[in-house]
Amino acid sequence: MAETTKQGGQKRGFAAMDADKRRRIASEGGKAAHQSGRAHQWTSVEAREAGRKGGKATHAGRAESIGDPISDSASFPGDKANENE
Repeated sequence: MAETTKQGGQKRGFAAMDADKRRRIASEGGKAAHQSGRAHQWTSVEAREAGRKGGKATHAGRAESIGDPISDSASFPGDKANENE
């Protein structure tokens, strides 16, 4: 029996596929993009910055909710905040 959505309609396309099949198709697309040179290659600096932004976004409300003084003042070697020290 086909899966249905909350509105009662049937799922179509990727939504109707099982997770393993979706994963295989996505993997093939990623491999093809890398082989053709169209995929983005992250530098260590880009990856570090993306991780930092993700962490800030994920924990943005944390300082207010638990009174964490460290999250607003934390700095890391090489940060612009440390340049004045």
